[in-house]
Formats: sequence, structure tokens, C-alpha cells
Amino acid sequence: MSVSAEALAKSRQTISSYEDYAEQYDAIVRHVPNPREQAALRRLVVIAGTGGQILEVGSGAGYDADFLEGLGVKVRRTDATKRFLELQAARGKHGELLDLLTDGLGGPYDAVLALAVLIHVPRDQTDQVLAKIAGSLRPGGAFLVSMRNGDGETSGEYHTVYWRRDDFAARIESAGLVLIRDDFNIGRNNEEWNTFLAVRPS
Repeated sequence: MSVSAEALAKSRQTISSYEDYAEQYDAIVRHVPNPREQAALRRLVVIAGTGGQILEVGSGAGYDADFLEGLGVKVRRTDATKRFLELQAARGKHGELLDLLTDGLGGPYDAVLALAVLIHVPRDQTDQVLAKIAGSLRPGGAFLVSMRNGDGETSGEYHTVYWRRDDFAARIESAGLVLIRDDFNIGRNNEEWNTFLAVRPS
């Protein structure tokens, strides 16, 4: 399935907005994951295994990757926003430019991490992206993803797609993954989030 011109346009607008906002984002985002996030990342590492290779899509400022590396795994840091990669490079961290809609992911990985990233994937591209992620995992590999809870989508500077818990869980399972855990939480500005942990069957 190819990427539609409309989907690409929405994605490019979001990436452009992050290019302009990256430094402000870096200033407000937590530099150490909170206890709930740390617990989710630790669960991912248990499945990936010590020394495991994790692909992070949408690394942003790279602080989740810092935490993961501190647990003994290797992280391939990627983002579609050049400015985020420059901010990481300034801290001595190497990241690669990767567009989830158009680029191959490589692999096989022991785990894939996508926190607050797939919210920007247009709804009609979601199945394609999830299938790509599932295909990049080794058998038994894990996928950790967080999504905004709700209905519909918003356009503008940042194209954001909302998914109800059951609807996105069904999409994960349609991609051939097995959902093993999900959590609901309220984030900044009273935003509702669902976080899913799934595995590729062995």
C-alpha cells in the first residue's frame, strides 16, 4: 500500500512544526521518565533481553533512550525531525533520520519503542505502519506504543489522530501482534493516553 499525497502532506506539516518547536519541547519535556514510564520501559527491556537491540521511532530529545541504555540495551535512535537529532548530537548521542511512513525500518529488532509518535500517523496509514513495525521484530520481540485516547483527529500545525483503546488494540492484533498489557493515564494538559505492550508470536 502506497502513502497517499494527503497523508504525506499532513506528515510533512507535523515534521516542519517540530523542527521549529524542538528546542522549546526539549526545555519542557522530562529529562528522566516518570515512575510509570520507567516501569513500562523496564517491561520492554525484560522482553528484549540484556544487550538487546531496540529501535526507537520518534526519539525526540532522546531521554527515553538514555534511560533504556542505562538498563543495558542498545538503542537505535531515530526521528523524522532533524533538529531533534541535532540536539541529541550536542549531547554526544547519535541518531538517524527516519520517516515511519516512507522508510524501511531494518531489523530484526528485539523491541520497537514508539511513545507519543504514532499519534501523528494518518488514520489510513496506521495499519501499514503497524505491519511494518511487526515485520521488523524478531519472533518474541516486543512493541511498546502510546496513543492519545479519543475520537477523530485534529489538523493544523500538528496532525494528531485519536484512537479509542479497543479500536487501537484491534489494529495491533490485526498486524499480527499479541497484546499483553495496556495502561490508561492522564498526561499533561489533561490529555488521555493509552499505552500498549505487544509481542510478535514466537
